[in-house]
Amino acid sequence: MPPMPHPASAPDSVAATASATADHTEAAVAAQLAHDTAERAELSPLAPLSRPVFRMLWLTWMAANTCMWMNDVAAAWLMTTLTTSPMLVALVQSASTLPVFLLGLPSGALADILDRRRYFIATQFWVAAVALVLCGAVLAGGMTAPLLLALTFANGIGLAMRWPVFSAIVPELVSRPQLPAALALNGVAMNASRIIGPLLAGAIIASVGSAWVFVLNAVLSVASGLVIMRWRRTHVPSPLGREKLSSAMRVGLQFVRQSPRMRGVLWRIAIFFLHATAMLALLPLVAKGLDGGGAGTFTLLLASMGAGAIAAAMFLPRLRQAMPRDVLVFRGALLQAASTAVMAVAPNVYVAVPAMVLGGMAWITTANSLSVSAQLALPNWVRARGMSIYQMAIMGATALGAAVWGQVATLTSVNVSLAMAALTGVAAMALVQRVVADRHIEEDLSPSQAFKAPVARTPPDSGKVVVTIEYFIHPDRAADFRKLMQESRRSRLRQGALSWQLQHDLSDPARYVEQVTDESWTEHLRRFDRVTASDVALRERKLAFHTGDAPPVVARYLVEQDR
Repeated sequence: MPPMPHPASAPDSVAATASATADHTEAAVAAQLAHDTAERAELSPLAPLSRPVFRMLWLTWMAANTCMWMNDVAAAWLMTTLTTSPMLVALVQSASTLPVFLLGLPSGALADILDRRRYFIATQFWVAAVALVLCGAVLAGGMTAPLLLALTFANGIGLAMRWPVFSAIVPELVSRPQLPAALALNGVAMNASRIIGPLLAGAIIASVGSAWVFVLNAVLSVASGLVIMRWRRTHVPSPLGREKLSSAMRVGLQFVRQSPRMRGVLWRIAIFFLHATAMLALLPLVAKGLDGGGAGTFTLLLASMGAGAIAAAMFLPRLRQAMPRDVLVFRGALLQAASTAVMAVAPNVYVAVPAMVLGGMAWITTANSLSVSAQLALPNWVRARGMSIYQMAIMGATALGAAVWGQVATLTSVNVSLAMAALTGVAAMALVQRVVADRHIEEDLSPSQAFKAPVARTPPDSGKVVVTIEYFIHPDRAADFRKLMQESRRSRLRQGALSWQLQHDLSDPARYVEQVTDESWTEHLRRFDRVTASDVALRERKLAFHTGDAPPVVARYLVEQDR
């Protein structure tokens, strides 16, 4: 029989237990506080800058965008010294931005095919080389208006090639929770460079001349390329070899077309920029019409917009936690419309400057929210192509909007054009929010190796490949199965298939055959590398309809070519 405890030891035992419980509670509270602190740090708007690689490339991006604005200002000013034609002066802006629209998809495809680090470095040295040629032509006295337009277009090619690859790199550098903050910081870099670039270019032009702006551009571009070379990114080439450029472009377009989430993002960003661009396109005329307005007023209004965007970027994490994306986008469009409406009636800079600050806030809030949505809707293998299409939507909508609202201003007045842009912008965004069906569509795009690639005894060198999957479905569930198979169609086409069909056996109503056609045996194998967790879940849902004793029969055929 065990000894009885001493009577005096019972209170000590209770005290010890209470002390241990208190210590455990304090430890739990401390752990929770540490977790909350770490989570707040992770969601801080400046958190991505704590990562050395992101910080290095972000500074490079800031320098690159500063060079872009400096080049635009210097080229536009240089053109005014070469010709008095308003058309040639205006074409400087077209020559700078047109390559982004024309070459967006090819550059995105190349960024997905090639080593992104080397490709990024090459774009920097391309811009530096163009700047050196510009500088040499000016110093040698051989610059002409056509040559300036050609070199400005060549510089635009570098910009067009650089943007998609940087967009695709960012998700590699930060964690998923930090991605919105990282994209917001990219917006800060763009808006800060919009202020710094023109001011720096103007000071250099006034003191030593336009040629030295191009010299500084070349130096900064070379320095940026050297900085990127310090980034030790490991490129893992596909064992299937590089995709053909034409095939990569087709697959990129196909993915976006078959992705409801990407289509929804593209509709929203196009509608927003189509109307929001009215304020920027007509801003020189608005500045001129204000009391005492002039070139200095125009610069002040642009700087105010950039300052508003930078300030709003600091509050974006809280805004994203406070409201869902659609609400944030619509309220951003409302604020942008309100800013445009105020600018339509602003009598002086005291009214116009606060309106431009609000416009900058609305601009980055809406654009950042949609940019994050686009990034999350794209798997890594097609990210650069998807983001290049996103940028093309922005550029196309901006170009169309500038033309439309400029023509409206010509037929009526600047004030009427801005008012109409504000009103129709809100109405169009409300319609898109209601009609475009991409809400509640959540897909797990993480890569999956659940599907094993087939092995052919003699892999064909050429010819299309047809894959058939045979299902047996109970007639009572046939309607639901056919509806589900439309999701299968989108999945196959997003992976890169050429075509898809669902065939119904007339002699056996329970038998359905899914037919998928691939461009080649190699492209068929690529689809296995592009399988996501959502694709695996979709297969399980399809198999749940199958009533056969054995799994669905899969057959592969090579389409024989005519000799």
